[in-house]
Amino acid sequence: MADATTAVVWDEALLAYDMGDHPLNPVRVELTVALARELGVLDRPGVRMISPSPAGEAALTRIHSAGYLDAVRHAPLDPFFRGWGLNTVDNPVFDNMHEASAWICGASIAAAEAVWSGASTRAVNISGGLHHAMAERAAGFCVYNDPAVAIAQLLDQGAERIAYIDIDVHHGDGVQAAFYNDPRVLTVSLHESPLTLFPGTGYPEETGGSGAEGSAVNVALPPSTGDAGWLRAFHAVVPSVVRAFQPQILFTQCGADSHRLDPLADLKLSVDGQRAAYIALRDLADDLCDGKWVALGGGGYALVEVVPRAWTHLLAVATGEPLDPATPTPPGWRRLAAQRRPQTYIPQTLTDGTAPPVERWAPGTTPDDVDKAILATRMAAFPLFGLDPHDGRD
Repeated sequence: MADATTAVVWDEALLAYDMGDHPLNPVRVELTVALARELGVLDRPGVRMISPSPAGEAALTRIHSAGYLDAVRHAPLDPFFRGWGLNTVDNPVFDNMHEASAWICGASIAAAEAVWSGASTRAVNISGGLHHAMAERAAGFCVYNDPAVAIAQLLDQGAERIAYIDIDVHHGDGVQAAFYNDPRVLTVSLHESPLTLFPGTGYPEETGGSGAEGSAVNVALPPSTGDAGWLRAFHAVVPSVVRAFQPQILFTQCGADSHRLDPLADLKLSVDGQRAAYIALRDLADDLCDGKWVALGGGGYALVEVVPRAWTHLLAVATGEPLDPATPTPPGWRRLAAQRRPQTYIPQTLTDGTAPPVERWAPGTTPDDVDKAILATRMAAFPLFGLDPHDGRD
């Protein structure tokens, strides 16, 4: 789509979502923006930089209870605060937690509205993707659920069919829960098996609530799945169900923690495989939604080695031509990365040196654990869309 325009939502205020000595460190976002900027991605024709505003009470309470918002405001003031999933190892409290979380939600709303209004074809908020937060509980490093808040905003503005695809290594449980009974929203999640990884949900049998059967699709992949298996699973499930749903707009949560270097999970993708996933998501939006694509960040805990490269590829795919994987990382970016995270390996190029293969799924031809996961999802979900789970042509 040569004439596509892209809104990139950014403000340094988004770095205030900072839990301190914690895996979810805002340096990954800072280094992503710095790398994309040095490579000229943010200066491409058709790119519009947007500075967001914090989400207000009305937007937040579409997903979260007013009591929970009060708890988020109060928790940093009380060192002994307990409850609502806050002040735990996963979700420590921090100064101005409500304000910082509202900024993230506001950024995702700005991205969603830029696309829904037609001001931009695509939009990216790499600081977003906090997909584990529940209506009345913080979870998995997430205080407010910005994807759900932004989706709800578009529903209130008249959207009738929104597809949300989550490629974080962890199941997108909070977004699924928010819309499990809403047939207007399709949630699709590819993640490591709940048998081996937090949050312990995302089984193929989770397919939507009463009256919204088929509104949730889950692909639970075995540990150690690499580029070939992951991409095979994606293409065997995602295009078929999204095409059948016929969305007006595509949301994607693009967590980078599926990478083989990520310290918190067990999938084995490369940056090159993640780049291929972003291209597939963009092509899906182009094919089915007239290009309308809202891309959010998410997890990713190899803060220097992986996340900035992965999300720079995401920004490049969203703003125009994908970057050549062999592109060197600029010396100025390497110096900044070394200052921010001393004694950490600094990548020299945007590639892991792999060429992700494209494997077409067909029943019975790849009888491995990935194939079993694919078939389990197709068996559970495809009939709800009128699709044949055994037909490799879907």
